[in-house]
Amino acid sequence: DKFNVFDGIDTSWTRIEGGAAIGDILLQVEKDFDFRDPSKSVPQLVAASKLISQLENEHWRLQKLAEIKEIILACSGMFLEAVASEPSASMDEQIKINLEAINRSSNDFVLKSARILPMEQDFLIGHNLTNNEVFRQEQVVEIQNGLNETSPYWLEQQGSLGMYRVDRTELIGSPLTQPPVKVEFVLGFEQGELHFIKDLIYKYNDPVRGEVYQPFEILPKFTSSIDSKVIIFNQKESREIPVSVQAHANEIQGNLSLNVPEGWTVEPSGIDIHLSKKGEEKTLLFHVTPTEYQSEGTISSIITSEGMRFDKAINTIDYEHIPKQEVLLPSSSKVVRLNLIKKGRKIAYIQGAGDEVPKYLRQIGYEVTELDPNEITTRSLKEYDALILGIRAYNTVDALEQKQPVLLDYVKNGGNMIVQYNTNHRLLVKENLAPYPMELSRDRITDENSPVKLLAKNHEILNAPNKIDKNDFEGWVQERGLYFPDSWSSEFTPILSMSDPGKEPMNGS
Repeated sequence: DKFNVFDGIDTSWTRIEGGAAIGDILLQVEKDFDFRDPSKSVPQLVAASKLISQLENEHWRLQKLAEIKEIILACSGMFLEAVASEPSASMDEQIKINLEAINRSSNDFVLKSARILPMEQDFLIGHNLTNNEVFRQEQVVEIQNGLNETSPYWLEQQGSLGMYRVDRTELIGSPLTQPPVKVEFVLGFEQGELHFIKDLIYKYNDPVRGEVYQPFEILPKFTSSIDSKVIIFNQKESREIPVSVQAHANEIQGNLSLNVPEGWTVEPSGIDIHLSKKGEEKTLLFHVTPTEYQSEGTISSIITSEGMRFDKAINTIDYEHIPKQEVLLPSSSKVVRLNLIKKGRKIAYIQGAGDEVPKYLRQIGYEVTELDPNEITTRSLKEYDALILGIRAYNTVDALEQKQPVLLDYVKNGGNMIVQYNTNHRLLVKENLAPYPMELSRDRITDENSPVKLLAKNHEILNAPNKIDKNDFEGWVQERGLYFPDSWSSEFTPILSMSDPGKEPMNGS
């Protein structure tokens, strides 16, 4: 005989005090169930739900009540829906909610009322729902202060390394933030009343995907965003910093300001803004002047309006396989004042899997041209002081397999070529990856805090035009190094060495 881990354990309704009678009813429902007319089972299911509501065991009472309500709704064939006229709303804003009910069974139901939660706004309806009759009613509701914005709850507070901070602990474990507005439908029929709670949603018709549902969301009246997450100042002169402001309500006004680190200055101190239509966006300019010495810090955009403070940026996550959601994060960027000595002026860049390196090279003061790899030639590369390959370029850009000889000719003729991160799995260029023989391994240093040893302290690359020391490796994120070469020809000079705790050092990072 096969052993079952549940052998000897009572998993029936009889194990709960008061559960035997419930089990008897549900067993009879199972025996008599009519797949052609499931609504015949509704009276018995309602009788069982009444007994479940009287159970003393709170865990099973709450769980089984929720489950049997879903079964009753499914068996009754009742369609209930609450749809907002707009995908989002802000505090004090009025929205229209369209209530819809269809009785798809032969039972007689009355839609007695609807309650908007958590506003506790009741609407008495008292409409008889006959078979396959569509009932619709529009209600106007005001979004009250105090409702939580619908950003992911695990991002509401600043977390620590590897850990989110969640103050609303009752939400822990939920894959999504709970919908902010719900509608409770009260149905009456011969055996009594049924209460069903449905999330308020928004839907629209897409020409390709058809009817599309998405969550209804509560958003702040204003959001703002700074375009670059890192802004590099390589000179002491001021720079224009554009700040985008978005409206999530009609006819709103306030004052936009930019906070800067100590020692930095910003002009003007504030800009008055007025946005007349929901969805409107404006870009406003501030002039930020850094310190004369090297420093770094955070700038943040803040909007004040009617005594309220709005300091969030909005980021939309919209994929077909998950519900659409708006993520609200602090509207801030890192600013860095560097005293960099530039060498060269013109840089050619070949994009790989996508990165923002060209943007930051331009902030430093370089002239960057993003090239089509299919069109590069030995002659066209001559005008550039350096050539940079983007992240995973050798993994994703098919043309590089054919263009590698052109790139190596550029190097042979004195060009400076920088190759960024690639994986050694699915390398398009399997031979002549470098000007001289070199073999890559799958070795890695996983501890991002591993000490970095400078093997060739006097080498030009660590000293000119800017000095590089151990401090430049502080604040590293994720692994220290990947796919170290495990053999190379004598033309190469190992510059860096590092190791995981208790392991032998790896040279040639």
